[in-house]
Amino acid sequence: MIDIGPAEQYLDATQQMVERIRATQLPAISAAAEICTTSIAAGGLVHLFGTGHSRIPVEEMFPRHGSFPGFHPIVELSLTYHTQVVGANGQRQAMFLERVEGFGEVILRNFVFGPHDSFIVFSNGGVNEVVIDVALGARRRGMPVIAMVSADHCARSTPRHSTGQRLPDIADVTIDNCSPVGDALVHVSGLDYPVGPGSTVGYAVVVNMLKSLVAAELTRRGQPPLVLTSGALIGSAASAELFERTYDDYRRRVAQVYGGVSSDE
Repeated sequence: MIDIGPAEQYLDATQQMVERIRATQLPAISAAAEICTTSIAAGGLVHLFGTGHSRIPVEEMFPRHGSFPGFHPIVELSLTYHTQVVGANGQRQAMFLERVEGFGEVILRNFVFGPHDSFIVFSNGGVNEVVIDVALGARRRGMPVIAMVSADHCARSTPRHSTGQRLPDIADVTIDNCSPVGDALVHVSGLDYPVGPGSTVGYAVVVNMLKSLVAAELTRRGQPPLVLTSGALIGSAASAELFERTYDDYRRRVAQVYGGVSSDE
């Protein structure tokens, strides 16, 4: 019989993370929701960026069931394609590229940002060059920046960007996913290093707290969003029709982003 203890240890640790989020992060999440709601209500976009496994909260925000237009995922495949591991498009290349200063600005150069836009940058460590590039580029373009990091891990990480900055140094609001230094949560007897990363759980919790607040505030302001909803809940025909309307709304909102080359070269 397998000892279930390590699995229970992981559950205990993630429950503690969630309670820490409840105890410490509500003001920051509320402040971030105000920024996001203001952007979306004014016809702007909340741009989302993450590298490596920090692409996961980008996708958690939109598009999926229970989500709505107004959020614009920016996921660079060369920085996030993990399943190959080695060989062409391997992990070594992705880890190298996310430490190439200037690459973030090259990515931003592809988009036209509007006057009401804002930006969320996800990075557990908050020090890699590309995420700092993106956050600085967003600030230069006049956008409020929300950082989502592990505060403990970020504080222990040495800045790599030539500016010497960590992501929270740039952000208007920083949300802590409350995962520990090194991310992994479970210490197994006889194993030198912990296993079971927690940041994805923390990210999923704070992203959906934020998403729920923004939906409520948009609705309160008379702009209820179109929400992608499963056919298991509302029937396949209604779900398909709602998906079409939601994707059309998203296409309309993001049209500005691909409208040409921005003037802030």
